[in-house]
Amino acid sequence: MASYLLKRLLATIPVMIFVAVFIFMLLRLTPGDPAALIAGDFASDAQIAEIREKLGLTEPLLKQFFIWISDVFRGDFGESFYFKKQVSELIAARIEPTLSLSMVTIILTVCIAVPMGIIAAYKQGSWVDRIVMGFSVLGFSVPVFVIGFALVYIFSIQLNWLPVQGYKRLGDGIGPWIVHLVLPALALSVIFVAFIARMTRTSMLEVLGEDYIRTARAKGQTETKVLTRHALRNAAVPIITVIGFAFAILIGGVVVTESVFNIPGLGLLTVEAVLNRDFPAIQAVVLLFSLIYVLINLLIDLSYTVLDPRIRY
Repeated sequence: MASYLLKRLLATIPVMIFVAVFIFMLLRLTPGDPAALIAGDFASDAQIAEIREKLGLTEPLLKQFFIWISDVFRGDFGESFYFKKQVSELIAARIEPTLSLSMVTIILTVCIAVPMGIIAAYKQGSWVDRIVMGFSVLGFSVPVFVIGFALVYIFSIQLNWLPVQGYKRLGDGIGPWIVHLVLPALALSVIFVAFIARMTRTSMLEVLGEDYIRTARAKGQTETKVLTRHALRNAAVPIITVIGFAFAILIGGVVVTESVFNIPGLGLLTVEAVLNRDFPAIQAVVLLFSLIYVLINLLIDLSYTVLDPRIRY
């Protein structure tokens, strides 16, 4: 296990280098000049050229890349072109809302999706099963921003139960913190609930017909124990896999939700950085999202040995 973990950690290095090269070249080759945006509409060519010189954009691409990547290895992501702050400070200030939204969303998703999938599998072919499958299709079909605006209209404008937008930090109290996360978490969780519920149903159906399930029932165990202790545990590997992938996608997919609900997290920072061609901020956020994605995949692989003792690395 230790050697496998070491190999996987070492394998993340070339992956992250590839991501760094890709995002660096992609930003430089797309149209748009950050110096022109910073200078403003009425700046002269000389002023724009001076700003480009200060930002180091006049250097050859290869030299720019090696300067940036060497700084990254030292933990220095550079200074934001637009915000005029260190990128590490921007990320530190914005990471709590994104992680809070992601954690609340994934907890809400698992608490809803897994029981839905179990019940749909147990009631296969019934009206309950058809409702769950219908919701799964609907969840995949409706965009997140549409769900977000619908929830805002119902719970904020019509019922006045929840705030329309904004974010309260955990230090301000658990009540205000969770109240401001309910609507965005619900909007963001719909597609993941649909996906995980469908996968849970499929995995449960595969194991409910096995001999050990009939044996457990023959011993007189209750259906709750049969479903949770025997069926769900043996069906857990693919379910954990999709939950992990959902969480990884969720971390990088909060851009739309944070924009709709005006949550000052990494998603909103990404939007602002892209609109203003803020190279250092975009590069740092994409690298962070990529690292989180790689580490979550590693945790998923390691969890297999806990869920299924037959799996060894």
